Order: sequence, then structure tokens, then C-alpha cells
Amino acid sequence: MKPALPVLPALAALLAAALTPSASQAAAANRPAPAVTRGAAFAAAHCAACHGITANSSSPNPEAPPWDDIVNRPGTTARTLVAFLTDAHNYPAAMDFTVDRRAIRNIAAYMFTLRKPGYKPTR
Repeated sequence: MKPALPVLPALAALLAAALTPSASQAAAANRPAPAVTRGAAFAAAHCAACHGITANSSSPNPEAPPWDDIVNRPGTTARTLVAFLTDAHNYPAAMDFTVDRRAIRNIAAYMFTLRKPGYKPTR
């Protein structure tokens, strides 16, 4: 009976291939959640004229805080952010549009991607 040693390298290669994520699996793992993508798209279409909506950006309107400043404030949680965004009296009259609850959840999901440990506000 011959030893099974020649099979070991093939078995090791097969096991390594099974445990190594494919390029498509790695890309999927790095893809943002759908809510984040929808929130970013809504922000770009409706909010960027006044707010800085990306990390380290300044707001075109000096009275509108950048979103990374908002989401990195002490005590800000998903619940408090959604409540703030839901409370229509927080919106200036210049907004001239409403934001439904699903869009608010998407916006909050996107905003939380801007959260950074040790963040220092720009203001």
C-alpha cells in the first residue's frame, strides 16, 4: 500500500481555496448596506446644498452644520438622531420638502458611517 502523502498537498490547496474569500465575496463584504447607500443618495440630492454630507467636509451654508459634526456629538445615538430628523420643526422653512420615516432611517444609517473615535468638531 502506498502512503497517501501526495494527496495532502492537493487537500491543503483545496481547503485553502475553500476558506479564502473570493474577490466577489470580499467586494460584497465591503459594500455598504442598502440603507446607507439610499441615505447617501438622498443626502446628495436633497441635503448637500446646505450641509457638508461627507467626512471632513464643510457646509456650503455656514448655518448648517456638517453631518460629521452632528453624528459625532456626545450623546448622539441612532435613536436621538432619528428623533431629531423626524421632528419637523428642526427643519428651516428654506428646506421646502418633507422627509419620510424610511428616508430618515436611511439618512441616519449613512450619517453613522461618518462617526469616528476621537473626532474633533470643525466649529
